[in-house]
Amino acid sequence: MTQLRTNVNNTDHIFGNEHAPVELVEYGDYECPHCGRAYPIVKEITRQMGNNLKFVFRNFPLSNVHPHAVSAAVATEAAALQGKYWEMHDIIFENQQTLEVEHLFLFAHKAGLDLERFKNDIQDPALNDKVEKDFYGGLRSGVNGTPTFFINGQKYDGDWSGNHLLNYLQTVLAEVTTSPTDTR
Repeated sequence: MTQLRTNVNNTDHIFGNEHAPVELVEYGDYECPHCGRAYPIVKEITRQMGNNLKFVFRNFPLSNVHPHAVSAAVATEAAALQGKYWEMHDIIFENQQTLEVEHLFLFAHKAGLDLERFKNDIQDPALNDKVEKDFYGGLRSGVNGTPTFFINGQKYDGDWSGNHLLNYLQTVLAEVTTSPTDTR
């Protein structure tokens, strides 16, 4: 099984309980149709698992096939600077077919961002560097397509559609919460 090479850290955007017994990391692309199909599934998983799940989304823009993927990823990182990462993440996935720059500004407005600050922030090379760092971390971890999931540091190669991923995560939860070596 392939290991996650870059552990979750303070540069990641964490949704849910930071100290949850189950950690789900997704490497995704905002323009990828498969990631678009996975988005509501992951939303439902985070809802159902509640405090037992820590979810992290990392950028893995496949810019050779998705021309707006990098700018969408940078837009979420710019939103993060205003404390609105997850709002922008959701709006972009919910409007995945319209990711041109002018739409990103509409999404920023919808997310309640200061648009002048957003306009300046999206030009910050550090945000592009963050997206690239996520991407190269994914490559080192064996990511070669999107979405790719890691559960508690191990690559998940199973089916993520329907309830498959949720059922697997619930099995992992049962294992880690009954394990005598669990230190959480």
